[in-house]
Amino acid sequence: MKIKRQEKIIELIEKYNIDTQEELISRLSEAGYTVTQATISRDIRELKLVKAMTAGGVYKYIQPTRNEIALPKFNSAFADSILRVDSAGNLVVIRTYPGMAQPVASCIDALNDEDLLGCVGGDDTVLVVIRDAERARIVCEKLRQILHTL
Repeated sequence: MKIKRQEKIIELIEKYNIDTQEELISRLSEAGYTVTQATISRDIRELKLVKAMTAGGVYKYIQPTRNEIALPKFNSAFADSILRVDSAGNLVVIRTYPGMAQPVASCIDALNDEDLLGCVGGDDTVLVVIRDAERARIVCEKLRQILHTL
């Protein structure tokens, strides 16, 4: 059941510009799947879905491949979501617009930087744990450079 449901989720996000869990639940319901918000949240995490900006300027769930992460539209969505990046000790704190911390956290995780130990996204804040304070300052500066070059 889970595999079929997740296959249907991929099919739906490829067919429609779905940008909320509620809309995804509704589309699944129309397709005959009854699910809870908690189930959808788990499916999104397991499928590694993130929100990206479409050519039309709206956000939608996508399942990025490693190549898609480098696309300008994905990087632009990443950059447009971030308000501020700062570091304190071995932590990097990224402030985002409300609701955008999870997609930004997924982008950070996708960097696969060996200095990144972990990343947690809330509603408007991402906390990134780095190996040490010096590397945190370097990662913070790299993120700022990415933001300024997009």
